[in-house]
Amino acid sequence: MDLSIIIVNWNSRDYLAKALDSIAESPPSVTHEIVVIDSGSFDGCAEMLRTSHPEVRFLQSPSNLGFARANNAAFKATSGQLLLFLNPDTEVVGPAIDRLCTAVTATPDAGIVGPRLLNSDGSVQDTCVRAFPTVLNQVLDSNLLRTRFPQSTLWGKRGLSTPGDAPFRVDAVSGACLLMKRSLFEAVGQFSTDYFMYAEDMDLCLKATRAGFACYHVPTAVVVHHGGGSSAQSTTSTFAAVMALESQWRYFHKMRSPAYAGLYRAAMLFASLLRVAILLLCWPFAALLRRGRAGRAALRKWAARLRWTLGGERWVRHV
Repeated sequence: MDLSIIIVNWNSRDYLAKALDSIAESPPSVTHEIVVIDSGSFDGCAEMLRTSHPEVRFLQSPSNLGFARANNAAFKATSGQLLLFLNPDTEVVGPAIDRLCTAVTATPDAGIVGPRLLNSDGSVQDTCVRAFPTVLNQVLDSNLLRTRFPQSTLWGKRGLSTPGDAPFRVDAVSGACLLMKRSLFEAVGQFSTDYFMYAEDMDLCLKATRAGFACYHVPTAVVVHHGGGSSAQSTTSTFAAVMALESQWRYFHKMRSPAYAGLYRAAMLFASLLRVAILLLCWPFAALLRRGRAGRAALRKWAARLRWTLGGERWVRHV
């Protein structure tokens, strides 16, 4: 088997159906298999697959394993020499998968490749390539700064605006659509289960880099990533906000040092304090502009982040 496509589903049945339809419309030219694992959501995807995509091998987890464990579990049921980890809220455009397969096999030092991700409106999703996390780029990370200074090395996105179709080297690619060699995935220990969600793709890309391989972005491989299909509440969810911080802290603790992870927590303490203060100061104006609900949601999120930096939100340690 040349290629195994692995999709983790969690409450994304309708998105999953569209993702599989898009693959069926432009199937890879190499021999391939598709494995879908439902991570304890029981959202009806099993019935949908039996009816609309009987060719897909389906695995049912009795509980929510998290992104890394679910992918690793599905991997055990595959045999492809190449592995494509694909989010359910994606749609493959044309020969994108073939172009990823060609790039990873034709580029001598390539270990991991990723496509150009598009938002639902067709705009480029700039998170399809990223610099490896540091305390500085995590503290400064915001849509405003990334848009205002897109060429900054802080974000690692300079290549997105460079003309040309050739694959180019990047620090890391998004786990929404990531293709790599099976041998490398096994050699680096698969996805790290230190994380329940978030940071697994950065961890995997860094492990591949340390093993002597490179990550490449393939501009001619295009995939639409609707984003938030399985966590649409993430923009206001305190769970998602706190998990993002916890996963990043675990990444720094594991991949850098305990001291660096401590510096990250301290930096996020000051960043959260500043954001909470700004939100409270702007509260009267938000009410006048009838944006009180959005303001309350943002305040809850940043208050939860602040509690995490102070050692609260202890539930996250057991996820």
